[in-house]
Amino acid sequence: MERWRGTVVAPADLELPLVGVPEGTDIELDLRFESVVEGVLVSGTARTTYTGECARCLEPISSPVEVGLQELFAHPGPDVGEDESLLEGDLLDLEPVLRDAVLLELPQSPVCSEDCPGLCATCGVRLAEAGPEHRHDSADPRWAGLAGLYERMTNENEDRES
Repeated sequence: MERWRGTVVAPADLELPLVGVPEGTDIELDLRFESVVEGVLVSGTARTTYTGECARCLEPISSPVEVGLQELFAHPGPDVGEDESLLEGDLLDLEPVLRDAVLLELPQSPVCSEDCPGLCATCGVRLAEAGPEHRHDSADPRWAGLAGLYERMTNENEDRES
């Protein structure tokens, strides 16, 4: 068994639509390599920080993420499946394993806080900054014709009474 601790940089496409690990960001690895009959078993953890936007209010967010890694890198041979990771001489490629683990751990809809109220649908202001008194008094445009009718009927009734 061999242990390795070190830092690598994040690859270019480690991201989802709203969050991701920026290219060049440090990823701390703590790995253990074990020789087994089938090949080399790699297990350990990876720690980094993701950045992105809140899905509700679009404010920038950043948070640490830690993922567990475990992958068997098989010796080349006739009975090795095509979806298995292979040893290439003394080398193994951890990038696909790391990418899958980190992307599965990133939130699909990240939020800056669990109680984030989001944006006002009318004016786009952040509701957390606007406060509870933020309102827009606007009538539904589908009722605009009836509002005019009401005005005319009220005016006609007032004219008859006077």
